[in-house]
Amino acid sequence: MSLRLDLLRHGETELGGGLRGSLDDALTANGWTQMRTAVVDGGPWDRIVSSPLQRCARFAAELGEQLNLSVHLDKDLQELHFGAWEGQSAAALMETDAEALGLFWADPYGFTPPQGEPVGDFSARVLAAVARLHAAYAGERILLVSHGGVMRLLLAQARGLPREQLLNVEVGHGALFALTVEADGALKEGH
Repeated sequence: MSLRLDLLRHGETELGGGLRGSLDDALTANGWTQMRTAVVDGGPWDRIVSSPLQRCARFAAELGEQLNLSVHLDKDLQELHFGAWEGQSAAALMETDAEALGLFWADPYGFTPPQGEPVGDFSARVLAAVARLHAAYAGERILLVSHGGVMRLLLAQARGLPREQLLNVEVGHGALFALTVEADGALKEGH
């Protein structure tokens, strides 16, 4: 049996753009609006699963209460930890660490930010979380509230993109994408 996943990226955050990673900043008023707008015509969902970071979890809790759905928080669906780069913008890193940033953009699996989480490890934990969801909830439709990196990874897998193109997958704030986890565990875009 397949599992239908609707992937929702958190909205705009108080600390703005840049590499948020494991920083736990809140949504702006606009960020809340982005997320509420994204789900207006969505669903129906059987349950909500979310990253525990507040930019995802607070919206998931609000929506779960409105729809009378359970919300499960899964730390394995958190964003990539960017180590020393956490909280910095790409523009700032271009001034201080341009060579390393270029290596990361060119092959995120081949270069890890200083003190950061290797993308291979990130990929393994996210895909393991999706496999657990599939094993537990096949046949259902789940709203997964998470981060740009998590969504890029899952969409890149579904699209069969080479690993070097991971960071080229566009996922805006409040973006909603549909994925299907097939019976064999393969990811497919759409339902």
